Amino acid sequence: MEIRQSVSDFTGNISTRIREMVEECAVPVRRAATLNGLADGSEVAATTPLRICAEPRVRDIWTIREGIINDRDVDLDRWFRAEVAATTPGPARAQQEPIDATGLTGERCLELFHAQAASRHLDLAARRLTREGHGYYSIGSSGHESNVAVAAALRVTDPALLHYRSGAFFVHRARQVPGLDPILDVMRGVAAAATDPISGGRHKVFGNKPAHIIPQTSTIASHLPRAVGLAFALERATQLRLETEWPRDSVVVCSFGDASANHSTAAGAINAAIHTAHQGVPMPILFVCEDNGLGISVPTPRTWIEQAYGSRPGLAYFDADGADLPAALATATAAADYVRAQRKPAFLRLRTVRLLGHAGSDVESAYRRPADIAADLRRDPVTATGRLLVTTGVATPEAIISRYDEIAEQVAEAAETARHEPKLGSAAEVMAPLAPARSALVRIDALRTGPMSPPLGATTAHAGSPDSAQRVPEATASPALTVPPDTSEPAGATQPAPASAALAADAIPGSRSVSQSSPANWSVPPDAASGEPLTLAQAVNQTLAQLLERDPDVLVFGEDVGRKGGVYGVTKGLQQKFGVRRVFDTLLDEQSVLGTALGAGLAGFVPIPEIQYLAYVHNAEDQLRGEAATLSFFSGGRYRNPVVARIAGLAYQKGFGGHFHNDNSLAALRDIPGLVIAAPARADDAAAMLRTCVSAARVDGRVCVFLEPIALYHTRDLHHDGDGGWLAPISAVPHAEIGRARAHGTGSDLTIVSFANGVPMSLRVARRLAARGVHARVLDLRWLAPLPVPDLLDHARATGRVLIADETRRSGGVSEAVSAVLLDAGFDGRLARVTSADSFVPLGPAASTVLLDESAIEAAALALLTTGVGPARGAVPPSDRTC
Repeated sequence: MEIRQSVSDFTGNISTRIREMVEECAVPVRRAATLNGLADGSEVAATTPLRICAEPRVRDIWTIREGIINDRDVDLDRWFRAEVAATTPGPARAQQEPIDATGLTGERCLELFHAQAASRHLDLAARRLTREGHGYYSIGSSGHESNVAVAAALRVTDPALLHYRSGAFFVHRARQVPGLDPILDVMRGVAAAATDPISGGRHKVFGNKPAHIIPQTSTIASHLPRAVGLAFALERATQLRLETEWPRDSVVVCSFGDASANHSTAAGAINAAIHTAHQGVPMPILFVCEDNGLGISVPTPRTWIEQAYGSRPGLAYFDADGADLPAALATATAAADYVRAQRKPAFLRLRTVRLLGHAGSDVESAYRRPADIAADLRRDPVTATGRLLVTTGVATPEAIISRYDEIAEQVAEAAETARHEPKLGSAAEVMAPLAPARSALVRIDALRTGPMSPPLGATTAHAGSPDSAQRVPEATASPALTVPPDTSEPAGATQPAPASAALAADAIPGSRSVSQSSPANWSVPPDAASGEPLTLAQAVNQTLAQLLERDPDVLVFGEDVGRKGGVYGVTKGLQQKFGVRRVFDTLLDEQSVLGTALGAGLAGFVPIPEIQYLAYVHNAEDQLRGEAATLSFFSGGRYRNPVVARIAGLAYQKGFGGHFHNDNSLAALRDIPGLVIAAPARADDAAAMLRTCVSAARVDGRVCVFLEPIALYHTRDLHHDGDGGWLAPISAVPHAEIGRARAHGTGSDLTIVSFANGVPMSLRVARRLAARGVHARVLDLRWLAPLPVPDLLDHARATGRVLIADETRRSGGVSEAVSAVLLDAGFDGRLARVTSADSFVPLGPAASTVLLDESAIEAAALALLTTGVGPARGAVPPSDRTC
């Protein structure tokens, strides 16, 4: 009760004081012709509170009536007007003259004020639209408008990954690019309009391709690893003489809040930048911490950011007061100049305040003291700049308030326009940027034997941009390329509809599976034509070598992949052959590994990072889910993440057990929209699928996970020791289209559906079944996302009986999705599944008690053939044992 009373007293006191100040000044303020019923457009004295109106007409945005918006909005607007009106003007000076010792001119200060005021009014308009039901995102930048100094300190061509409160930065940067209208663009984002030029109505983000602002979501600190990766990749591209879309002396700027600075992702990314620079590798990145002292409701100690980052060796530290625009600009300029000249990381702490609460309807008075709220209001950067312009004689109070109101009218007009613009109206429109699939172009690139023409810098540096569809054919077409006829579609199968009509022309109909026939005129990479049978690990190694040899945009990196050649020797010899600039070791930090890949992809590379074990990717899963997979979605396809993440995984390792080295769960990856998951079982498939993933990343910007079954890395035999039945030459499969399965055998009694380790197990079971007179075919899914639906249906219907042999867990495993696909398609044959148990994998012989094995597959097959019901593994109720 006492807290409520103190808050009420505070609100009343400050409102009374502001009203008194306004009444004392009584500054005439220009208004539109219809304002307050004044048809002649005469002036209205600002002697009463001004509030944003809920009326639909733009010219009515300001009205004298009370009760439309909350007191915080009103107090902020009143404060600016009262403070500026009460400021004593200094001697008049020309706008071209410096206003202080920093050299900031009045003209430039007015430009920066324009961006600050626009950002402020965008916040107010967003809150109004949200209250009216026409806006959907009202987290604001009020109090952070001093980040305009950072924008002013940098070049338009410096790539920026921005904090969600960097509104003034965005406005100032975009205003410098001809043809851009940042005010309308932001309002379109707030209104979720399909005309939003960055996300197309999918999310309100600060992003713009011509302004080199890469859109970021509000996931805490998740964009920092990507920013570090981009800074690294810019320099690596220069060293490899490859072009990017940014000048060679660019600075990457990455902004975030003080609460985000405590997140492990931020700490890891900043550490990675310092660690990289410590080794003499250029790292031109400017970290900007917009420190408002709050993480939603939790205070950040005033001295914490300086203590945490102010004395880090290898990290230049700068500190600026956001309420002092000239000083902030001078400090930001010094920081940017340092990074540009030294190519080393720097940290700029920009002391800000947070006005209007955290977001939306957040009520600060519930967790903040009235004195603290009032103190923040006194440090309002927009008001501070307005007063500065008056005290230095650049403009009169009336002129500043007039300009402030003109900007408000521009914002109001933009809001009115945006609220009436069309929204995304179908799932197809929403999902269009997620997973473009130009399979014909991917196939051409995968089968290419020569270098890209024209060179990399003219093509893949812009991969994923709207005009890349015109560049990619040129990049992949080559006189040396012989394109075989596409024979990858099963008879009677129907391909899924393309995401848009523009992609329909890329679908090439065929008649049968690539794995079942081998066209005589396919082209294979150099050195692959020898026909030497290889293990899966050898196949991956040779294919990586061929890709590195053929394509200068390919990078291979990860923990221990360089000098050691990987834990399992899969990358052995690659660094010696291609050098440390293209094959290199990283920190033991999966977030940094994937962040490096995401930044490298932006710079035009096709990165192939390695995660040592599947269980380790969960340390950094948000880099795939929250960053890689969402970038094309939130940029409308203007930015993509071409990446092929190699992950050693799944179970069945002998003599090296335990959960972390035998993780058999893929559920966390399989539901990421647009993510491609490849799971090869044999050498020939591994080579073809790896080439396909690299080409899909290059051509369509796809994010691919290449899951390598550890237990099959060095497997040579299939049925008995010494038979060499699991070896295969990497030239045996010329191309493996994404979402296409591979059939082994033509048995008509049963279809066993499996993948990875389950494939050789199922083949051995099929051989034993044949001895009983049961003829089974084994369908290797190969692709776990997207699933090979046409092939699956085709082979299921061919036998009428399907057994899914799934080495992942029963709950959340692959078999659930396969069963659902068959049932959804109306498959009315017999169906059963056998899986591993819902358990982590234990050490030693105990692992066999929870993992799928051949005896379980065989028993399930026989049960399905005789009764239509297959047994399940593990402690599962009988009613749940079949699908």
